[in-house]
Amino acid sequence: MDAKLQPADTATEETLDPADWSGVERIARRLVGDAIVHLRDVRQRPAWREMPRDVQSRFREPLPEDSLPLEAVLAAVTDDVMPYPMGNVHPRFWAWYMGSGNLTGAFADFLAAIQGSNLGGGNHAAALVDLQVVDWCKQMVGFPATASGTLTSGGSVANLIGLTVARNAMADIDIRELGVAAAAQPLRFYGSDQIHSCHRKTVEALGLGNRALRRIATGPDFRIDISALTHAIEEDRASGFRPACIIANARSVNTGALDDLEALADLADEQNLWFHVDGCIGALIAIAPRHRSLVAGLHRADSLALDPHKWLHAPFDVGCCLVKNAAAHRGTFATTPEYLESASRGLASGEWLHEYCLQTSRGFRALKVWMALKEHGVNKFGRLIDQNIDQAHYLARLIEAEPNLSLMATTTINIVCFRYDPGGLDEPALKALNTEIMLQLQEDGLAVLSDTTLRGRHCLRAAIGNHRTRCEDIDLLVAEIVRRGKILSDGS
Repeated sequence: MDAKLQPADTATEETLDPADWSGVERIARRLVGDAIVHLRDVRQRPAWREMPRDVQSRFREPLPEDSLPLEAVLAAVTDDVMPYPMGNVHPRFWAWYMGSGNLTGAFADFLAAIQGSNLGGGNHAAALVDLQVVDWCKQMVGFPATASGTLTSGGSVANLIGLTVARNAMADIDIRELGVAAAAQPLRFYGSDQIHSCHRKTVEALGLGNRALRRIATGPDFRIDISALTHAIEEDRASGFRPACIIANARSVNTGALDDLEALADLADEQNLWFHVDGCIGALIAIAPRHRSLVAGLHRADSLALDPHKWLHAPFDVGCCLVKNAAAHRGTFATTPEYLESASRGLASGEWLHEYCLQTSRGFRALKVWMALKEHGVNKFGRLIDQNIDQAHYLARLIEAEPNLSLMATTTINIVCFRYDPGGLDEPALKALNTEIMLQLQEDGLAVLSDTTLRGRHCLRAAIGNHRTRCEDIDLLVAEIVRRGKILSDGS
């Protein structure tokens, strides 16, 4: 045989698989046991704690060149990573509305990684799970079976996908071929002054520029002013712009306000505009037995962004974008290079999922949603949403009953904006006082809140979206805020 065709020396070939599978199995059993204890005992740990400087310093060590035993690597994780989480799985974490995960979803992420499938598409089980989860999302929010959808890394990308379809569908030219600069009329998108920051990033990434997104004033309830929106659309049309899309809040990030989806859908129909709903926080209220009427009109959206890693409690990360016009959705992203052509049979005979999004390589995000819905059923998730909304209203009532606490906005769903106000303090002093209360709660590991500013007035913000939260946690929060506020204000 020609020496060039001789096989490599098999004695020098390497792999990442362990040499001792039985030893790894023992480690894995211990790892799973420790993980279960970590979640089981979460209530006994701080909601958050500062990482010591000596631990932080270990994350500045140089690139490892040589190997370590797996047990040593896992020991580093146990000592330096697991004790210092962001804290969003803790029952008293109510900052920014993060989602709190679930054990079955964690198992699913492990199994998805073990299987290792690429969800760009193809004829295999993971792709079918992905498609089924998208179908289930359509059913949950009332979208037709003919709609399309794609799983994403989260709500920001889900909104990007939906608004990209909107841009292309509403332009007067072939945007994909010619680009936005060739459009005769610059496009205009509309949302309230309470929309999420991801929408600015989106219009900038789409080449439209920040000025293409008109922020419409909201009323005292922080909902978009329909009359002001109508005037803005008419004004832009008269000025030579091309009104393209209304972006509705199915729960704003600041206060939890829900725009009037039915009225906005009517206006979009009248003005021939695309109707996109940012439902990353509130869309899944559609499955809540007692509160689903809050999102009436959700099904009328042309595109919808939602987040299973919030009120479906999937571990990070998984978002979803649904688009009613499947042809417009696919037409925005599909390409067919020769190396990704479909086949009549074999692996390439399945649907190419990458044709509905920006990513060709995609992780198996669907499994954690699929397994948890299989285990618990959608009705339980709906009841948990009702439970969180009830808990938010319970917190609001406690605040109203405390003389030194003030609600700063109407509590519509699960976000409560409030502050400690002993009277006699100006706005800068109130901000300093409430910020100190918030930081003390975090640093003592008791509870994690965020803060925001509503029309010039600073306040604390509790976003209750955690399936582990109990009313006793809320009682403790209020008592501690009042106690600390009194100490701080008396000592000032």
